[in-house]
Amino acid sequence: MTRNRCDIDVIEDMGIHMPDGCRLSARVWRPKDAHETPVPVILEYLPYRKRDGTIARDSLTHPYFAQRGYACVRVDMRGNGDSQGIMQDEYTEQELSDGEAVIAWLAAQPWCNGSVGMMGISWGGFNGLQLAERAPDALKAVITLCSTVDRYADDIHYKGGCLLNENMGWGSTMWAYSSRPPDPMLVGDAWRDMWLQRLQAEPYLPITWLGHQTRDAYWRHGSVCENYDGIRAAVLAVGGWGDAYKNAVPQLVEHLSAPVKGIVGPWVHKYPHFAAPEPRIGFLQEALRWWDRWLKDIETGVETDPAYSVYLMDGVRPQTWYEHRPGRWVNEPDWPNGPIEQSLHFDENHRLSDTAAMLSDIVASPQDCGMDGGEYCAIWLGPEQPGDQRADDAKSLCYTSAPMNTDIDIIGAPTVTITFQCDQPAAQIAVRLNHIHADGASTRITYGVMNLTHLAGHDQVRALEPGKTYQVDVALDHIAYRLPQGDRLRVSVSTSYWPLLWPMPHAATLTVTQGTLRLPVSQHGADAERVFPEPDAAPAWQIQTLRPANNERRRETDLKTGITRLEIIDDFGCVQDADHGMIIEAIAREWWDIHPDDPLSGRGKTHWTERRARGDWDTRTETYASMWSDQTHFHISARLEAYENDRLVYAKDISDSVARLGH
Repeated sequence: MTRNRCDIDVIEDMGIHMPDGCRLSARVWRPKDAHETPVPVILEYLPYRKRDGTIARDSLTHPYFAQRGYACVRVDMRGNGDSQGIMQDEYTEQELSDGEAVIAWLAAQPWCNGSVGMMGISWGGFNGLQLAERAPDALKAVITLCSTVDRYADDIHYKGGCLLNENMGWGSTMWAYSSRPPDPMLVGDAWRDMWLQRLQAEPYLPITWLGHQTRDAYWRHGSVCENYDGIRAAVLAVGGWGDAYKNAVPQLVEHLSAPVKGIVGPWVHKYPHFAAPEPRIGFLQEALRWWDRWLKDIETGVETDPAYSVYLMDGVRPQTWYEHRPGRWVNEPDWPNGPIEQSLHFDENHRLSDTAAMLSDIVASPQDCGMDGGEYCAIWLGPEQPGDQRADDAKSLCYTSAPMNTDIDIIGAPTVTITFQCDQPAAQIAVRLNHIHADGASTRITYGVMNLTHLAGHDQVRALEPGKTYQVDVALDHIAYRLPQGDRLRVSVSTSYWPLLWPMPHAATLTVTQGTLRLPVSQHGADAERVFPEPDAAPAWQIQTLRPANNERRRETDLKTGITRLEIIDDFGCVQDADHGMIIEAIAREWWDIHPDDPLSGRGKTHWTERRARGDWDTRTETYASMWSDQTHFHISARLEAYENDRLVYAKDISDSVARLGH
């Protein structure tokens, strides 16, 4: 639909006061005539700092909607950016009650017509759903990207009940992010007191998260799967196959009773109008159709869109990064009822076939199995995708099919059921579904993991009895992937998956006696393709580059100690904002060490540098963390140093030990 673009105002710092008096800072883009002709509001509510953190994507996105008749409001959460207060954790009751207060305040403004939508990716995708479940009257629609419906099952903390190393990795990211000061240009002389207050209060959150190793009330809070029916706002859910958060979109389409549509492309953890790998889509145009329908009551046809549209990726050779993924857009209008389940079984001689066999196959993977798994959550646009799986396959128990006699379109979440015995009271299992090419190259299609002490449910831990026979259903992540005719499928089973998972206290040996792969195979027809508009956006953020960004990934084995190390260096460069002049500089570093024979040798270390400067104002924080374990406890230490004009003005150390509970 063609429309005239309106002139807009940009307000850099609009104050929104919470019921307790805490002032939140908002950046606002809105039509110049909004006071005469009130408009709906689109809210994005984040801890990631509008002034310098999300400014690049904000510049592409919010002016686009504002020029088309919306007031876009980007709010720094309490204790972040230029907002007052402190933040103690993610998705807290304080965060969500503040969000409700923000929505009510926006709806009551004379330039708002009373209707509010929420849009966000990752944290903003999470809390958009969480606030929708609380159903404030003014919240009419949500666009959630790269999010989850279950904070325990599908966030950065635990997966299949296994402890993710991203728990520490992202916790270290927040340790650095939350250490940055507000901007004196906006908050004035109060900036230093605000900064020191935050630094003194800032927790190292992985310690908190390790205190909840099962799916207890802590994780149920904010998990909208606990109350899908509470969501009354219309939800457009968007995700990417290259992202960690693959499962929320199909789950929302399946379970919501409110209006809902789902789109999943080939992308990593980015908005689809500038994401990689390509093809990108005109996400802003699709979002505008959603907003126009549910915030302005304009008939845009969104109700007749397919329930679930996915990018069916062609099976290609493994690469750690793709600029473009070949494939096509297809629809599953009756989701989840479209795909038909097909089964293949673990057979003798490591075959995957139509015949089930009684086996006695052993798997006891080295602790460094998983080094080709890629990043858990690919976000920084570096070489983060899974590489060739042959090295990890050699450390796993594998079952491989015969060449396929036709193309197989896998759309959905495969499941692998395994009957086994274990020689230890605690163990974990990683199951990968791989595409085997004619020359033996192995592309990871999807995967799943499971803590085998959680067979009775993720809310309880039950030790395994050595020698007893058990059965586990491992749900693999949702995917849309075309296995070409002539190539083969492989199920690869391992007892370790480093550095994605923290290792168990003891190296375990599993004896696999039976196994079945259940594969969702799509039956869509030739008329199922969907066409999206080409990407559009507002003008890009204007900066001067003072040092270009650079990233490095190194994997090496010390031949003297036998320790294998993965080193990740992300230098985000140094830039200066062309408008307000802030200099923004950041470097992230991670090291993950393990010995193949010793699960207790696992160690993670991080070091972040964050600098913000302008004129004679120059601040820098250095944040460090490390984690290791023995048979009974996890051990964590973290250090924060804050500098003003290269003078240390604050430092603190945090350390703790947390008892292992079935991990």
